[in-house]
Parts: sequence; structure tokens; C-alpha cells
Amino acid sequence: MNVEEGGIPGIGRPSQARWVLMLLLSTTMYGAHAPLLALCRIDGRVPFRPSSAVLWTELTKLLLSACSLMARRQPRLWDTPPWRQAAPFALSALLYGANNNLVIHLQRYMDPSTYQVMSNLKIGSTALLYCLCLNRRLSARQALALLLLTGAGACYAAAGLQDPQGLLPPPPAAAMPLHVTPLGLLLLLLYCLISGLSSVYTELLMKRQHLPLALQNLFLYSFGVLMNLGLYVGGGPGPGLLEGFSAWAGLVVLSQALNGLLMSAIMKHGSSITRLFVVSSSLIVNAVLSAALLHLQLTAAFFLALLLIGLAVHLYYGGW
Repeated sequence: MNVEEGGIPGIGRPSQARWVLMLLLSTTMYGAHAPLLALCRIDGRVPFRPSSAVLWTELTKLLLSACSLMARRQPRLWDTPPWRQAAPFALSALLYGANNNLVIHLQRYMDPSTYQVMSNLKIGSTALLYCLCLNRRLSARQALALLLLTGAGACYAAAGLQDPQGLLPPPPAAAMPLHVTPLGLLLLLLYCLISGLSSVYTELLMKRQHLPLALQNLFLYSFGVLMNLGLYVGGGPGPGLLEGFSAWAGLVVLSQALNGLLMSAIMKHGSSITRLFVVSSSLIVNAVLSAALLHLQLTAAFFLALLLIGLAVHLYYGGW
């Protein structure tokens, strides 16, 4: 097995049934994030600091990784000093942290709808870096599949759901006209580049290190906790670390933590392209839960996106 296939001595890929279950669970958790977050709202506002939710999510990932590692009961896990194995994950944490902050700053230079549509360009940047950094080649059929996947995301973001009864409060920028500034376009391209780079770099790192996934997660989320703790402390005064949390908020944190661990397994045993399909397919779960829990209305654009995703999966993983 080579690097791209996840060839790790003594660490095999999960069985097909477990692999399919992991993909379905990750897709479901990705899609459930936005609807669950909407259920946390009180009077149209999220009552807790987003940075505190992210910090709790990283802490939960770290704790689960530590428990998983201790359960393995392996007295010797590395042949080189642990800091040499851990240090490369600092770059992964830095890239993910930079991207999360870029999302916030991008809203200043474009309207939310434009961002939702154009952010799907990260599918192309991830595929390009996947080919360049991992020395992989995509066939014309696979490239077309990723193009359809990009179109599906843009289609759903543009008009996949409607709120005809006005049950949800409009976002602060609801009346903002469609626009994007030159600086916004530049930052968006940087966002897509960093998104692809963080995904491909983490995949390469996890596959090249002959270490248990739980230990690699321990390294990654240790840096993640440190970075997000700094962001929380540097964010200035605001609600406390647990202030405003509810059962729904706890479910958001737990689901995102579990999804992070599942995605690590997908990156180690699958690929960055697999991750793209999981994230894109999650819009189906997002739409169904939004319709069921938030009483939003599915539009023709959603069904078009659903068709495009089905075609993309068939082209990339199936035959003609």
C-alpha cells in the first residue's frame, strides 16, 4: 500500500461495513450542525460565544483521543522523540485556525449569499493540491464529478431552502445587496487555498507517520486547544465559557467532536477527496433536518443539487 492508500504497518483500513457506517455518520453530523445551531437560538440570537463552543469541541476531541489511546495499552508508541512526531501537527492546527478566522473576516467584504456560493471553489483548490502534493492524477470523469459537486454546493447555497412563513429571524445582513469587493475576492481565494492545503497536508501527515490514529489526534487537538484557548482569551469580554449553554448546545459540541474524530479516520484511511464528498453530501441531511425541525421549504434548487451529487458520486466512484 502506498501513502495515498493509507498504508500504515499494523493499522489496516476499516472493514467495508464499518467504513460505510463512518461515512454515513460523518455526513449526518456535518449536515445536522446548522439545524442544531438554529435550535440553540433564543430570541433569534445564539446565547453563547462561538469561540467557547469551538474550544469545548476541541477539548472534547482531546479527551476522547486520550481515552482511546489509553484503551490501546501500548507501552511504546514511537521510536523518535514525541515532540518530533507532534510538531508537524502545529501547522495543521494553524491552517485550520487561520481558515476559521478568515470566514469571519470575509463577511466584511461580501454578502453572505455570495460567500456561500463562491466558497464552493475550495473543492477545486483541494483537488488541485491533492494532485500536486500527493502526486495523484484525476481522470476526466473524476474531474467532471468534482465540477458537478461544486455546482451542487453553489446551487443549494443560492436557493436550496426557503422560509415562506418567516419562522426564522432574518440574519443581520439579510437586506445586503449581492456584492464582493476586490479585497474580498482575494481573501476568498486565500480561504479556498488554505482550506485545500490544510486538508491535503493533514492527510499526508497522518498517512506518513506510522502511529496510531488516536495518538495523532492527541497531537492535533492539543495544538487545537491551545490555539482556540488563545482566541477565546484574546476575544475580549463576553459571555463566560459555559454561559448560555443548553442541551442543544451540548449536542452541537458533542456531535462536532465526534465528527472531527470520524473525519480524522477518513483522512487517514480515505483521502481529501472522500472528505469533499462527505461535506458536499451533508447538504442533503441539512435540508431534510431544516425542513423537519425548522419548517423550511425545499425548493427545486435542492432537488437539482441532489441530482448533481448523485451524478458526481457515480462518475467518481462508479462506472459509466
